[in-house]
Amino acid sequence: MADETIGIVGAGIVGLATGRHIALRRPGTRVVVLEKESRVAVHQTGHNSGVVHAGIYYPPGSLKARLTVRGVALLREYCRDRGLPYEEIGKLVVAVRPDELGRMENLYERARNNHVPELRKVSKEEIKEIEPHAGGLAALHSPRTAITDYPAIAREFAKDIEAAGGEVRLGFPVASITRVPGGIEVASGQEAVRVDRLVLCAGLRSDSVARLARDSEEPRIVPFRGEYMLLRPERAHLVRGLVYPVPDPRYPFLGVHFTPRVDGSVEVGPNAVLALAREGYRRSQVSPRDLARLAAYPGTWRMAARHWRTGLKEYRGSLSRAAFMKDAGRYVPGVGVADVVRGGAGVRAQALDPDGTLVDDFRIHRTGRITAVRNAPSPAATASLAIAEHITDAVFGDVSGV
Repeated sequence: MADETIGIVGAGIVGLATGRHIALRRPGTRVVVLEKESRVAVHQTGHNSGVVHAGIYYPPGSLKARLTVRGVALLREYCRDRGLPYEEIGKLVVAVRPDELGRMENLYERARNNHVPELRKVSKEEIKEIEPHAGGLAALHSPRTAITDYPAIAREFAKDIEAAGGEVRLGFPVASITRVPGGIEVASGQEAVRVDRLVLCAGLRSDSVARLARDSEEPRIVPFRGEYMLLRPERAHLVRGLVYPVPDPRYPFLGVHFTPRVDGSVEVGPNAVLALAREGYRRSQVSPRDLARLAAYPGTWRMAARHWRTGLKEYRGSLSRAAFMKDAGRYVPGVGVADVVRGGAGVRAQALDPDGTLVDDFRIHRTGRITAVRNAPSPAATASLAIAEHITDAVFGDVSGV
């Protein structure tokens, strides 16, 4: 139907991409994006590493694999059309121990099934040709992996929504979601917005906002803080492109890696430690309410029982720069504690099932007039334009959602 009003909760890159796609695909539809902060892209989008993932890691046929591969192509075209940064600096996924070679081979087959362009296996000697200061036994080289500026892209999406007659309403923390005849009322304090359909893209608050909409309690969001070091400017030349470890398949995290940024800096990280607040970007930030909700959820304790050893290792890296750099130094042996300073941090909204399983794939589903994004961690920024297509199809009944 034309002349509908579609509400979007959350002005991160996924919410803004979705609002933009709906506004452009369905002329006459008014889009209203509701955001609690005073500007867009404050949380996960604003703390993103800037990597445009090529699709190496994701199980073939999964929503992540399908939407990432399509999303890369859409994002590359969008950035070039708008004059936004998009630099194909390439990525090495490096095996440094013999037991990682089999996992690297599995990644190679997975990436081939996902049609990652120009991916190839390289030897120890070829690693040095690509990254003269890197170490390793063998690696996968993805020359088309890129870096960009996701906050700038999100701001451009917001402009597209407004140019199409929509609105990005800031300073609107959602307090209630009420189904009313023929639509939905979304309220913040004394202010209310009536929409015909609603999309929830609330990131770190996705489970609590879904609860306002009477959606399922699960999965719950567990916030993981990822902390970064920065190479000192005079040492940034030691890394040309992205240098990643072979990831541990038990976790949805990719491990500490080297990431050049579009501003010329080079990040080392992130680790993955449990944050003590939903938006706990610093160790000192603690929310008793968030901690109580985590402690009351059986999935938290099952996750802890399964992964406590890894958790202790991550916390050691958080507290000690030497411990943090010990693993990183295996990939670029010339880099040590003296070469880095503490950088920023981000918080990942990681969905957790009641059995303690860290949810890996995107989870998006529709219930009546409300479509909820329940898990959209990395590579959601890479896939944002393709996720927007998928959500739009779900909103208007073309797919059932996932």
